[in-house]
Amino acid sequence: MSVSVDPTSVKPSGTEPTDALRPHAEDAFAFELAALAAQDDRPRPARWKMSPWAVATYLLGGVLPDGTVISPKYVGPRRIVEVAVTTLATDRALLLLGVPGTAKTWVSEHLAAAVSGDSTLLVQGTAGTPEEAIRYGWNYAQLLAHGPSRDALVPSPVMRAMAEGATVRVEELTRIPADVQDTLITVLSEKTLPIPELGQEVQAVRGFNLIATANDRDRGVNELSSALRRRFNTVVLPLPESVEAEVDIVARRVDQIGRSLDLPAAPDGFEEIRRVVTVFRELRDGVTADGRTKVKSPSGTLSTAEAISVVTSGLALAAHFGDGVLRPADVAAGILGAVVRDPAADRVVWQEYLEAVVRERAGWTDFYRACREVSA
Repeated sequence: MSVSVDPTSVKPSGTEPTDALRPHAEDAFAFELAALAAQDDRPRPARWKMSPWAVATYLLGGVLPDGTVISPKYVGPRRIVEVAVTTLATDRALLLLGVPGTAKTWVSEHLAAAVSGDSTLLVQGTAGTPEEAIRYGWNYAQLLAHGPSRDALVPSPVMRAMAEGATVRVEELTRIPADVQDTLITVLSEKTLPIPELGQEVQAVRGFNLIATANDRDRGVNELSSALRRRFNTVVLPLPESVEAEVDIVARRVDQIGRSLDLPAAPDGFEEIRRVVTVFRELRDGVTADGRTKVKSPSGTLSTAEAISVVTSGLALAAHFGDGVLRPADVAAGILGAVVRDPAADRVVWQEYLEAVVRERAGWTDFYRACREVSA
């Protein structure tokens, strides 16, 4: 016996605060989504807000026939986005895999916003994520008073997405305990969620799909079982191919974050962004950009996301405690904090890099002095 679910959204339509610190993708880019949907005349899968072509355009950016500019949400190979979008149009779930900082969460949020118009159906994976977060829970007052019943059942985001034909997101899947991960096997293979306490089940309606993100670089990772991994189409999100691409990503996101925090744009800050990105890439790759000098790599990931954080913090320092111009002293402390995660080993790596590479690099004297000062 199947049971329909009529869940109540945690984000009622029209009640999103206009001054939200981080608006959901469907709110922050509502104009672009509406423009795309209005001009999209291509076939749409069941319950999709727009066609797969329009979803890819939303993520990659472009110019619509009426001149509307769609900003790029993801800077990377177009084929990766096309494969991800196509996967969601099938009955296969999508696994976005990559090292930390490769925009897995960012891409999953924008995919859900474009496909379903709602990115808030979310299970955040942690070491303490219970099975109820994926299946369902109970209203214990109702349960004790009347026993197991439909009114006592509290649907999870996964159950709600199945009933609505929407896209649900599971973040950091490999941080969820293995036995809880495997709760998804029946959902993904049979497209049904049994409720044995009621002798019922929830069957997924057309349009339902699931996007999971995972990485295998952080500590506390629980490997996916082979049975669960087979239920996914895996798309690997790579690190930016070049310095220019990564600088562009960092500059775009810093600008967006800065505007949301009312930080003034930092004139002449592009050079400092390039320096931060160059330092992170060289330490991450274990070799300088010209390929001539090998360097040791620290224990941290030094991801693009961390570069964005360093530059954003530097921009705030420049705005509130400086003259508004982003300078080496504004980013030096953030770089030190990102690189030196292990106070013993990483500090040695950082000092060697400063003396062997930064000190000898033409035009980097001010940057070297600022980093030396905070490292002392």
